[in-house]
Order: sequence, then structure tokens, then C-alpha cells
Amino acid sequence: MLLYVLRRLLTAIPTLFVVVTLAFFLIRIAPGGPFNQERGLSPEIKANIEAQFGLDDPLWLQYVNYLKNLGQGNFGPSYNLPDFTVTELFAAGLPISVQLGAMALLLALIVGGTLGTIAALNQNRAADYAVIATATAGTTIPTFVIAPIIQLVFGLTWNLLPIGGWGDGAFVNKIGPVLTLALPQIAIVARLMRGSMIEALRAHHIRTARALGLSDMSVIVKHALRGAVLPIVSYAGPAAAALLTGSVIVETIFAIPGVGRYFVDAALNRDYTLVMGTVVVIAIFTIVFNLIVDIIYAVLDPRVRYD
Repeated sequence: MLLYVLRRLLTAIPTLFVVVTLAFFLIRIAPGGPFNQERGLSPEIKANIEAQFGLDDPLWLQYVNYLKNLGQGNFGPSYNLPDFTVTELFAAGLPISVQLGAMALLLALIVGGTLGTIAALNQNRAADYAVIATATAGTTIPTFVIAPIIQLVFGLTWNLLPIGGWGDGAFVNKIGPVLTLALPQIAIVARLMRGSMIEALRAHHIRTARALGLSDMSVIVKHALRGAVLPIVSYAGPAAAALLTGSVIVETIFAIPGVGRYFVDAALNRDYTLVMGTVVVIAIFTIVFNLIVDIIYAVLDPRVRYD
């Protein structure tokens, strides 16, 4: 297992290199530039600004310089937020997005897994139909609809939650964003868990365990659940990478100072360094969580071995 982890970490380096290279040239090929939207900017001033940031160098030289800076952990300055570097922006916003994403993912796994198990144990009964209907609604209602409803009901009508703001990380300020992020994930996890649990309960070794006289609780917890949770583990990897890097819709509606809002703003404003920093962060999160998923797979399923 240790050798496998080391190999995966080594292969992550060329993977990250390819991702960075493609993102670097694709964003430069796109029409426009970070300073093209400045109205009233004379060509001379624009040329001076581009020279200051090295944008007048040949593209290959800009690429080499970016790789050198990236190797030193320097993402460069933000072109549209000149008072901050990309590292400073992420240092301020990424912990907030990670908090919200981690809480939402944990809530989704616990609640969705429980609902899916209940539905599987009561297949074709009222509880099963209720979970399926709720999960279907959760997957079809978008977050930009869920968030205003939570603000309207819990914030304006019942005065239980603030309608927005971070509040220095107060728990009550996190409830609305976390619920908005978690509800669609709860629905997806519940549907996955229901299907995998039904399949696990029909396996031959489960029938053998019941024939040997094991209690239903022992069969479900010790045998069926271990196999049924594998699809959830597979889904949790990319879901974690997406949730932990922020949601632009949720953070915008609830006025949360995370990194989600940077993702779209940077692309629209052609903020090259901020776009590249975003790509690197998402790529690292995706690689790391996929590795964690593979390790958990081997722990849960003894048939999986990485030789």
C-alpha cells in the first residue's frame, strides 16, 4: 500500500503539470486580456502596465516564468485586485470555503447514508417511497432556489438564522450555507446508498450470514453496510473536491467571503494568475481526494489490492 501511495504521488506531478500547461495556454488563447476592460486606458499606459506584469514577454517565456514561480509556491499577483496576491486571496477565502464544504459533506454522508439505508430496508414501502420522493426533489431543485427559500423562511419569517454574512465564523451564520450545499448532496447520497444497500442485501454471503443465525443488526452493520458504502466512497472523492473549493452561488447569495466568487470573476475578467491559481487548487484537491478514495477502498474491501 505504501508503494502504491508513493507511485500515485509521483504520477500526480506530471498530471498537475499537464493540467497547468493546458490551463495556461487556453486562458491566453481566449480573446481579451486582464486590462482590456479598463475604459479610457491609453495604449501607452496599457503597454506600461503589461510590461510591469511581464505580459509583453513572449508567451513561452511567460509560461516558463510562471512554472518557476509556481515551483516556489508563488501564484503571482492578482491583475484585477492589485493590492493582493493570489496566495493572500486564497489564504483568506479558502479556509472559509473548506469549513462550509467539509460540514456540508459530513452532513450529506451521515443523513444521506441513513436515509438510503432506511429506504433499502423498507423497499417498496412507505418509507422507501418517501425517501425516493425527497431525494428526487433534492436533486432537481437548484441551489439558487434553495438558498433564497432558507433565507426567507428561517431568516425573515422565523428570525432563527441570519440571512447572510460570515459573522467572524459564528456557527449560526454557517447553518444556511451548509444546508444549501448539503441538501442536493444528501439526495444523491441517499439514492446511491439505497441502490447499493439493496444490491448488498441480495448478495450470497448475506444470505449465508442470515442462514447461520446472525441477527439482522449484525448482518446489516458488519456485512452489508461495508460493501454498500463503496459507491458512496467513490462519489465522495470528487464531491469533496467540489464542495471544499467553494460554491459561487451559495457564497454570493449568503455574502460569504470564500473563494467561490473568485472562480467566475477571474475567468470573466481574464485575471490570468487568479484563474491559474484556481485551477491548481482544484487539481490538487481532486488528486488528493481520489487517492484517499482508493486507500479507503482497499481498507473496506479486502478483495482490492494495489500490488
